[in-house]
Amino acid sequence: MIQDLRRQEEFKDKVLDLRRVTRVVAGGKRFRFRATVVIGDFKGRVGVGVAKGLDVQQAIAKAKAAARKNIFYIPLKERTITHEVEAKFSAARIKLKPAKEGHGMRAGGAARTVLNLAGIKDVTAKALGRTPNKLTNALATLEALKKLKKHAAPSN
Repeated sequence: MIQDLRRQEEFKDKVLDLRRVTRVVAGGKRFRFRATVVIGDFKGRVGVGVAKGLDVQQAIAKAKAAARKNIFYIPLKERTITHEVEAKFSAARIKLKPAKEGHGMRAGGAARTVLNLAGIKDVTAKALGRTPNKLTNALATLEALKKLKKHAAPSN
């Protein structure tokens, strides 16, 4: 019980997107909610979860559980990423560039949320795709972060 509470506090979460989705049946329409949640520990671990539920709270709780299952580690170089990387997911394309200390985060939308929860402070991100869909942009950002390689110390 105490260990579960500690694990719960370890990660912060943010609801990225909340949509009402419909299924048409013989008697009419059935409404459900789809939640997209990003969780991270600000130390290089981040995950995104998507789930549906009959009400908003249920959808968010399921999405948090799904995000916890999808957590992975990002190799960080102090406050930034190790190298430039570009990735595509569905219609979304994103480019991430490392930045000098103190530059800050130049990113918008879903990419900003994912990078912030991952603990990346100095980075430039550009969404190259034309889609405004938060879910696909967040997943494209995750794909880019998965391509990062561990930073090797410079040899003298």
